Amino acid sequence: MSGGWPGAGFRVMGVVNVTPDSFSDGGRYLDPAAAIARGLELESEGAAILDIGGESTRPGALPVPVEEELRRVLPVISGLVSAGTGAQISIDTSKLAVASAALAAGATLVNDVTALRGDPSIAGLIAASEADCCLMHMLGEPRTMQQGPRYRDVVSEVKAFLEERLSFAVSEGIAEERIMLDPGIGFGKTIRHNLELVARVEELVSLGRPVVIGSSRKSFLGRITGRGVDDRVPATIATVVLAYERGARVFRVHDAGPVADALRVTAATVNPACPLPPPTTKPTRRSSRT
Repeated sequence: MSGGWPGAGFRVMGVVNVTPDSFSDGGRYLDPAAAIARGLELESEGAAILDIGGESTRPGALPVPVEEELRRVLPVISGLVSAGTGAQISIDTSKLAVASAALAAGATLVNDVTALRGDPSIAGLIAASEADCCLMHMLGEPRTMQQGPRYRDVVSEVKAFLEERLSFAVSEGIAEERIMLDPGIGFGKTIRHNLELVARVEELVSLGRPVVIGSSRKSFLGRITGRGVDDRVPATIATVVLAYERGARVFRVHDAGPVADALRVTAATVNPACPLPPPTTKPTRRSSRT
């Protein structure tokens, strides 16, 4: 799998929304140059994956025509490739035409919030391209997903869904080692559902594939803390640390630097196999006190 999946490590997936209406940063990176610069900034902060999206999937969002989505994302992918990014480029789409063009432009990961249900033919494209993919759980569709979501047991139901989609993807020719699974935090879930998924993420890890957590800046964190969307980094980090300790290994975030720092410390603390940096040789300043 591109970039490898070290058992003791983690990967930060930096969000680059080339949209006017995403819940957190809509409109900030509509200009390709701004989006490319943002991607490179996220990489410099520790993002190993750059997730490029041209269609908002926030609650209530409406679909975007294929032509418009292509117009938004292709210059950004091409620009990142030309800039020599060392990060893996992901295309956040559920449309075959967009995924195909993005893979041709240099993306190597398809992040599909419909888990190959929106257009099942994407599975064949991913298999033929030997690309990686991320399959996410969502109840309904973005326009309606937050209208009274209900589950008997949210973790068991999400797990069963992801297990079925994993089986479908493999049956369509996608190598199992190329698949990540995302429980879809905030996609058709209440506050309690989201917290339950984080608290019991080890049950999803038992499926044997890397679990992706996308809790970054989401509204349930604002409901708990009372913070606005740009002030939810500490709350995001809390969910990331809890999920890492329970076995999640990929984290889709807007704030790569603080999250990567928190994960480095968490990994070094809970996993003795995690390599530590060499000791510094810089002399420490002696106190002037006698």
